[in-house]
Amino acid sequence: MEKLYKGLILLMFSTALLVGCQEEATEGADESAAEDTTVEIEISENEGEEVISNEEYTVEEGTVLMEVMEENYEVEQEGGFINSIEGIAPEEDEQKAWIYTINGEDASVGAHEYELEDGDEINFDYQSWE
Repeated sequence: MEKLYKGLILLMFSTALLVGCQEEATEGADESAAEDTTVEIEISENEGEEVISNEEYTVEEGTVLMEVMEENYEVEQEGGFINSIEGIAPEEDEQKAWIYTINGEDASVGAHEYELEDGDEINFDYQSWE
């Protein structure tokens, strides 16, 4: 009978230990999955001559640029390409557009495809494309 009690106590202790370890592993996975990304977004006109806005945002890792733009600015877009920010858009036959750069380099995809990376510096500039 004494062996049975010792066996039950050992079984309960082992179970409690395993459950505790599993909870710690799950908490660690949740923390690493929710890492934050900090980015800076500048809105300007005429190749930076006039800065309209310059803000820093902290977002979840994996956030797409268009999500941040639509959450923080009045944006009109078509097919993932932004054609109006804060009501600034080209008039008919005006050869101006919103051009954006990522860390000083011309973007190669639309804002709906670009996944933000920590430390990114994004600039949307309303400029002539003649």
